[in-house]
Amino acid sequence: QVQLVESGGGLVQPGGSLGLSCAASGRAFTGYGMGWFRQAPGKEREFVAAISRSGGTTYYADSVKGRFTISRDNAKNTVYLQMNTLKPEDTAVYRCAAKYGSGTYVGRYEYNYWGQGTQVTVSS
Repeated sequence: QVQLVESGGGLVQPGGSLGLSCAASGRAFTGYGMGWFRQAPGKEREFVAAISRSGGTTYYADSVKGRFTISRDNAKNTVYLQMNTLKPEDTAVYRCAAKYGSGTYVGRYEYNYWGQGTQVTVSS
């Protein structure tokens, strides 16, 4: 079992920045590929970014490429999502997810463990 707790959400103006954190506890964090997903009201959960267990491979959705950066600190059992140049369409509940394995996973059905989520609102 892996427990995931997100933090760092909030209200930010368009063009601003926000950093999310996801703290993991339970089984060895270094064995898990990690991902960030988001879900806006009335929309399906969508992939945002993923990182391999070593941190050596990252993937991004086209909609956030060049603006968001995923990273991890295995010593702190934490994965991060730095979001820059935020747009109103980035407004959503952001959730982190974990899957045991050596890959970098982009499909939501591939993940076994999920956090509760943190709200990000981009509005003036």
